[in-house]
Amino acid sequence: LSAGKMSYHAEVDEGENLGETTRNLYRAAGKLRIVACICGGEAGVDAADLLSERLVVRTNGAQGDFANRRDKKVQQELVKAAGLRSARQAAGKQFSDVEDFLKSEHYPVVLKPTDSAGTDGVKLCHDFEEAKEHFELLFEVEAVNGGHNTEVLCQEFLRGNEYVIDTVSRDGEHKTMAVWVYDKRAANGAAFVYFGMLPIDTASLEAKLLINYTNKVLDALGMKNGASHAEVILTPTGPCLVEMNCRAQGGDGNWRPLAQALTGGYSQVEACVDAYLDKKAFHSLPKVPVSPAKAFGQEIILVSYSEGEVVGTPGYDDIKELESFVYLETGVSVRCKVERTVDLLTGVGSVILLHEDEQVLKRDIAKIRTMERNNEMFELKQSSRMMNSVSRMNFKNMNLSEQRV
Repeated sequence: LSAGKMSYHAEVDEGENLGETTRNLYRAAGKLRIVACICGGEAGVDAADLLSERLVVRTNGAQGDFANRRDKKVQQELVKAAGLRSARQAAGKQFSDVEDFLKSEHYPVVLKPTDSAGTDGVKLCHDFEEAKEHFELLFEVEAVNGGHNTEVLCQEFLRGNEYVIDTVSRDGEHKTMAVWVYDKRAANGAAFVYFGMLPIDTASLEAKLLINYTNKVLDALGMKNGASHAEVILTPTGPCLVEMNCRAQGGDGNWRPLAQALTGGYSQVEACVDAYLDKKAFHSLPKVPVSPAKAFGQEIILVSYSEGEVVGTPGYDDIKELESFVYLETGVSVRCKVERTVDLLTGVGSVILLHEDEQVLKRDIAKIRTMERNNEMFELKQSSRMMNSVSRMNFKNMNLSEQRV
């Protein structure tokens, strides 16, 4: 959605090494000059840093400590070295590397792969044994971006609301594109389920604290160019980095129409292109978006309270008829199997709502949440036998009957 309709000159596969990939790019470009190398997603961050440096175009570089800027452990170390609030942590490739930390740290603690994306592998562990079990599990499962985890990070549990700060930088000048807060609540036996993402007024005290802190984190990580989005928790002792994602927000850019409406015409997508290709256009952008925002809207992350095989999606049809509806993104369709939502990966869709009337927005949000609670989103072919696990499905010895739930 963010890219719209694009015409590609060529598609180039990554080579066996950086030199081969670079030669493939020059060969594909032919007489055209390569003017920028922009990362399109989490899996491309490292490659974009290496290639941009080799191609001698605007780059964040891949030297020294900055070569591992995606590593969540390294991020915290660089932030701490810069004198900023950071999370207490320990990381390791074997349990003995983190055992002392897990024995001394206050519980709960957070465990996650050092290079995970989204909520992949992230778990809040409430005691030593649970932490040890999850640590060992993370080396057995495949990561969401492919491959297997090589190191696990254990961190203090940061208490407070979690925010997202979207930025775009050019030659070390940082501009805030948006500030959001996650709507996270308990559901389906999970402590923190994502229900949505709401825009925050950039003139508010919380936004000012977050923007100031995030700009300093960008400096600490050597993020001089391009888009990024920081996830930061506003703790009682001030903002603290959860992780810095050295790329634009994901979700196929379904948030772009909302961001454009809030600012009055631009988003992180356009600003990122300007940062690389149009110095004048980038400098014409404000340091922070206008306050108050030009419209009312938010992202709704759809939550499933049931599980089974989908035979119909009547809730999706109802959502598309809402007055504030803009866009629905989902991977769920007929014959898919859905699970109860316990994290981002088990969410059943993302809806962008936008309207000039705040009351219309509130009414439509309430409608969606009611459909979720009443299990009216899907028609499911569901078992009469209930499963103990909310994240696994077992159809053995089940009598299936079609019903709407």
